[in-house]
Amino acid sequence: MKTDVANRFIWYKGRILNVNDAKINILAPTAQFGLNVFEGIPCYWDTDENQLYAFRLDDHYDRLLNSAKLLQINCPYSKGELKQAFIDVIKANEYDENISVRQTLFVDGFGSWSSEEPVDMFIAPIPKGKTSSEYNKKGLNCCISSWQRISDSVLSPRIKCGANYMNSRVGQREALRNGYDTCIFLNNNGKIAEGPGSCFFLVSKGVLITPRLTDSVLESITRDTIINLAEENGISVIERTIDRTELYTCDEAFLCGSAMEITPILSIDRYPVGNGETGPVTNALQKLYIDATHGRNPKHKNWVTPIY
Repeated sequence: MKTDVANRFIWYKGRILNVNDAKINILAPTAQFGLNVFEGIPCYWDTDENQLYAFRLDDHYDRLLNSAKLLQINCPYSKGELKQAFIDVIKANEYDENISVRQTLFVDGFGSWSSEEPVDMFIAPIPKGKTSSEYNKKGLNCCISSWQRISDSVLSPRIKCGANYMNSRVGQREALRNGYDTCIFLNNNGKIAEGPGSCFFLVSKGVLITPRLTDSVLESITRDTIINLAEENGISVIERTIDRTELYTCDEAFLCGSAMEITPILSIDRYPVGNGETGPVTNALQKLYIDATHGRNPKHKNWVTPIY
């Protein structure tokens, strides 16, 4: 890494500059209303190959553009330009470690929450060890949140936008106040949805179970990766609606996401999950996921993009 985190380089409006020199209008819709869409793109350093790999980069850009479409803001950049800017700013920082990269399209100017433009972009990489604490834990003690997960008829969780994460915030702050690491949301039907910025899986009798995409969850790239890897390795997967009480009797559970990767859940509402340790299915999936993200799975070499 070329600089310390507080002085790292970011890509901002077509230029690579010190993060402290990137200024945004305080009255811009992105600052006042969270009017932006973004991706958190993980990159993994492979010491043997001396290479940094971005994971499922094209899929992240597909979701970014879909989020922009649903929020009705225009992306002024082509996919090629999105990718080139991403690579350029990582190279400028000379990263040789695992990183997370926030790539954000935001509405600038002096408009309101209904503005469509002007739209611009920033790209901010950060070492994974410097991300939020819940993303760096070996296991999680969770609670069921008293806050309901947003739904498609309110503010769709399919849209990965800044404003959506205020729903995650209230659940996460409640969990921390009450002595937990994080929370799990129920949807408007009282069924399991997901965690703050993370999708939920449980294991029961050797079967991997996760809520449906229509149960108020993000169309998660990590979730899709896990389902693919599980099925390819003989682990049965079911996508279905999940009752709250199933969480108290399951054998294993974990949250997953680009930042969280696969993090075991040790307890839910003080009920131990299994024996309170990482279970065998979770452990196997963690290893499969790490191999895939580091480009070591020959079947999914197309999932990784070399930076250098």
